[in-house]
Amino acid sequence: MTITEILCPDGQALNLIKLSHPSGLKLDLIDWGATWVSCRMPVADVEREVLLGHATLADYFTQQGYLGVTVGRFANRIGNARIERDGRVFQLAPNQGVHQLHGGPLGLSSRRWKIVEQSASHVVLGIESPDGDQGYPGNLAATVCYRLEDGLRVSMEYTATVDAPCPVNFTNHAYFNLDGAATDVRQHVLTIAAHEYLPTDDDLIPLGQLAPVAGTGFDFNVAKAIGADFLVDEQQKTALGYDHAYQIDPSCREMKAVAATVVSGDGKLAMDLLTTKPAMQFYSGNHLAGISARDGGTYLPHQGLALETEFLPDCPNHPEWPEANCWVLPGETYRHATVLVFRPA
Repeated sequence: MTITEILCPDGQALNLIKLSHPSGLKLDLIDWGATWVSCRMPVADVEREVLLGHATLADYFTQQGYLGVTVGRFANRIGNARIERDGRVFQLAPNQGVHQLHGGPLGLSSRRWKIVEQSASHVVLGIESPDGDQGYPGNLAATVCYRLEDGLRVSMEYTATVDAPCPVNFTNHAYFNLDGAATDVRQHVLTIAAHEYLPTDDDLIPLGQLAPVAGTGFDFNVAKAIGADFLVDEQQKTALGYDHAYQIDPSCREMKAVAATVVSGDGKLAMDLLTTKPAMQFYSGNHLAGISARDGGTYLPHQGLALETEFLPDCPNHPEWPEANCWVLPGETYRHATVLVFRPA
């Protein structure tokens, strides 16, 4: 559906994509940033919106919170906006002080993606990124497929190819509130199958070594409310909450088992996450204040949470880390997927 009255920053009309499934699951996206703008489903015979979104579609062009966008070429942070390969140093475009976040100031989340294929229940969007884009080496071609499946399932499948070695790390930056209202997600109950997380400095750049979650507020191996141990750790105090990467347990790799589960504060809805990625950033919405809200006004901190499946942040600069090989070579295909399964709690 082309919305002629809304022009994107490239001067062309915005395209709104509506997907639906007989189960009652409905998904809305826009081609700007391959952005997920709405997710609705029946909960106790009432349709519930579980995704944070902006008051107007035009708000997505100027947003600062990355609501629902497809992030690339590289999700999360790269320290000092610098990577090195085979003796060559690539200075990336910084957009968070001297560091780079989510692919740079003009990352692929702030570009138009082309609708490649579409049906009632799926859409494939594609994009090309030229050599040197945001400082990255090589020409990149990428796709993302959103697909609604039986059992209230949403799958997100990413592919990418390059003609020069380049780190690639796509993710989706949806913010969820399973209560379907602007409530505090610290009332949600969370489980994360991970025994290690990545501590960061004051700029949220990794310090260098994974650390055990045992004995800290970062331990979600046993389900607990997000607010149960909120701000008990110095690491949380630095980030004003949770904004850290978890190394997913090997038993959950390649979608062998659920990597994370969120249960709504009202106890009616759960979301299971499965992924092929080795890590996941858990962000408790610490900086949502002032971002335009779907129902008018602005959001407050902690009214949504993000579970960003990815490689560990800054991993191009840490080849010593486990599962750190995020570099894609010519002739290879980057191929990763994340599946979200909604169900009664």
